[in-house]
Amino acid sequence: MSKNLTKRDEDYSKWYNELVVKADLAENSGVRGCMVIKPYGFAIWEKMQAELDKKFKATGHVNAYFPLFIPKSYFSKEASHVDGFAKECAVVTHYRLKNAEDGSGVVVDEKAKLEEELIVRPTSETIIWDTYRNWIQSYRDLPILVNQWANVVRWEMRTRLFLRTAEFLWQEGHTAHATREEAEKETRLILDLYADFAEQFMAIPVIKGVKTESERFAGALDTYCIEALMQDGKALQAGTSHFLGQNFAKAFDVKYATKEGKEEYVWATSWGVSTRLMGALIMTHSDDNGLVLPPNLAPFQVVIVPIYRGEDELKAISEKVSGIKAELEKAGISVKYDDRDTHKPGWKFNEYELKGVPLRIAIGPRDLQNNSVELARRDTLQKEVVSIEGIAEYVQKELADIQENLFTKAAKYREEHTYTVNSWEEFIDVVENKGGFAEAHWDGTAETEELIKQETKATIRCIPLNAAQEEGTCIRTGKPSMQRVLFAKAY
Repeated sequence: MSKNLTKRDEDYSKWYNELVVKADLAENSGVRGCMVIKPYGFAIWEKMQAELDKKFKATGHVNAYFPLFIPKSYFSKEASHVDGFAKECAVVTHYRLKNAEDGSGVVVDEKAKLEEELIVRPTSETIIWDTYRNWIQSYRDLPILVNQWANVVRWEMRTRLFLRTAEFLWQEGHTAHATREEAEKETRLILDLYADFAEQFMAIPVIKGVKTESERFAGALDTYCIEALMQDGKALQAGTSHFLGQNFAKAFDVKYATKEGKEEYVWATSWGVSTRLMGALIMTHSDDNGLVLPPNLAPFQVVIVPIYRGEDELKAISEKVSGIKAELEKAGISVKYDDRDTHKPGWKFNEYELKGVPLRIAIGPRDLQNNSVELARRDTLQKEVVSIEGIAEYVQKELADIQENLFTKAAKYREEHTYTVNSWEEFIDVVENKGGFAEAHWDGTAETEELIKQETKATIRCIPLNAAQEEGTCIRTGKPSMQRVLFAKAY
């Protein structure tokens, strides 16, 4: 199997696009801007989904499902929300087709026009808060901690597999609380949950921060985020958690009776991650040979490839492998045995390297004699011969080491590409030549933020939560500043 992948340093964008397709993760569909997630790619997403779902339920959240279609009038109720999404909305206007009179195909039946147009959900705050109005009467009904796994549609003009598509998969949490304190605590809880998931499960180091007012979610009072740095020096927003205040409760008249019998508006949050995480995974760990998957996310953590001549050798190897496979699976390790006779071992090695399988075991007649196997790590490409005795324990340690190594490597890259800058010249050098995060002072105005964006294409990714208060001057205007913020070019 020939990979024929473009090298990252030649054309990073082309490398990414080729890898997504060649590693069988996804492909473009017949519908412009939409993608087909293939079984191997979906298996990775399912692992993400399962881990996140477990974390949500462990923190008291439950799953529900809300309609795909939202009446247009709902969007008019929260002004900043409609302004934020208006340009991306797909709209349903009719409910029936008919055969064209000239026999040319089907056409829209003009008599079947909807009384009110329906928006194909770009996000669900409006339909959910219309529903919550019926669910909430008193303090006894709070909090509501609901999540849904769903698809959303945002009519993007420039699309890219996983990173930006017209339709994508995600989870969206929507919670309702009696007090501001409760809602703010929820927002931070989910931010920490996302950060833990990214770092511990995906091996992606992230920075927790709050968005500037200009970058905030439409309708939120505060948007918290996790930001990751990709290998090309661009940032990627990997998850967001929004404190919505009482904006949606007021828009949809959602009140509750307090213990004292007073009527108060409910406090809200919303939060989500999407299949964009697949893009983050690819661009954080993968190399010129293909995907590199953390063991926690790999559809199968170990692949066993037999090397043989003739049916007799294959039979003897397969008998040995069945014991090895059973031992590994008993230890909780997912294993694939590839005994296909349609492809040679070298082809298989290439395929699994391209698909990022963490560990590859090769076993041939000589290995049977020596009671050993050849073990190859995907992250380092190192090979070694190890005894079959105690193989499960050894593989467990190797997988744990791969998981840790990938995080350490990504964290080192981020550290080496995070620059403290004090002048406009230094800033330009980082964003134009070096790539990565630039820690710089900013005067706090939306005007300066937009000016920097227009001049450099770099945006304020976040105001880090752990940012120290320090006096300084804005890199662009020279005006006073009390802390540094994180700039970068981004996906």
